[in-house]
Amino acid sequence: MTARNTLWATALVLALGGALSGCATGRKCSAAECDGDADIASNVRSLLDSHTELGPPSSISVETRNHVVYLTGLVNTGFERQLANSLAGQTPGVVQVVSSIAVEK
Repeated sequence: MTARNTLWATALVLALGGALSGCATGRKCSAAECDGDADIASNVRSLLDSHTELGPPSSISVETRNHVVYLTGLVNTGFERQLANSLAGQTPGVVQVVSSIAVEK
């Protein structure tokens, strides 16, 4: 193989590798996988809202994808963060909780 052909082959491999790796990111779940995600998010939100210590000025956002609950936001204490994570994890249908809740300093 000539140097020119090697260069083209390398470029092709890199381009295909980049394109194919992009397919794995941002994957949408099937209807069966996502079934109930909106209800789970609503139930988690209701549980969080029922605990006044998690209310303003604390701010927690809830998103659910594939039965995995993603919590983001800001709370006043470590206890509040643990409470939010625990409540989300106890919600029926939740398979995992991914928390990005920060404690205000």
